[in-house]
Amino acid sequence: MTALFRDEARTRAGAALLMRSLLLGWAAGARASLGPAGPTLTGGRPPLVRAAAALGVVGEIIGDKLPTAPSRLEHGGALVRATSGAIGATMLAVRAQSNPVLPAVTGAVGGLAGAYGGAAWRAWAVGRVPDWQAAIAEDVVALTAAVVACSPRFGAPGVGQVQ
Repeated sequence: MTALFRDEARTRAGAALLMRSLLLGWAAGARASLGPAGPTLTGGRPPLVRAAAALGVVGEIIGDKLPTAPSRLEHGGALVRATSGAIGATMLAVRAQSNPVLPAVTGAVGGLAGAYGGAAWRAWAVGRVPDWQAAIAEDVVALTAAVVACSPRFGAPGVGQVQ
């Protein structure tokens, strides 16, 4: 693991990578599974690994709609989402052959912003729209953010590419 931080071939994280890290972190704050799933689904992993990541995201999206789903802020949920954002941002940095420290911190900050911002959105939406509609709107925004942050189609480094 120390080679991850000391490899001379790694470059300093640029502004584009930091913005992608923040965006992916925000998506992870909304749906924790998106932190590691975004880079996994877009980074050339084996089909079984991508399928497992997709199932994790689908499971979380479905579970969020259940009336028994706790607040994302309970039981250390914000910390879990910040960690998920940091993990996903680290994966993006490794894919970009960049030092992962600053992207990881940026992803964690995005995860906290997404967790608290998402909770505020859902609290605001209470009484204005049905809860399931607010949750689906949040899903769409979070999934879109993860795709934009991670997909080589939108300029993110892909397998074998450097940003």
